[in-house]
Amino acid sequence: MGLSRGSLTPLKDIVGNLLGNGGLPINPDDIKIWDVWPDVVGHDISLRAKPLWIRKGTLRVAVSDPIWLQELKFSEISIRDELNRTLGRKAVKKIDLRVEPLRKD
Repeated sequence: MGLSRGSLTPLKDIVGNLLGNGGLPINPDDIKIWDVWPDVVGHDISLRAKPLWIRKGTLRVAVSDPIWLQELKFSEISIRDELNRTLGRKAVKKIDLRVEPLRKD
């Protein structure tokens, strides 16, 4: 007893429903943060600070060491504002900076 082709739901419909009804824990447009991050913060900072996740407007950023953490705290508001300007919407309300090991990309 097999399934008929007509009884299967196309993947594009499943994904569309998830995106349309808020079923995903993040806004798919927030993925662009990772693309624009180096341009927003500059090359040197992007080597020492990397976005980890975003939830409910809070962007968690791993920073390589306490000195860079302190430096970025002074720039947090301007980084947030530039991210939002570049994205064309208020995606980031707060940046949560933490000293954590950086992943190699």
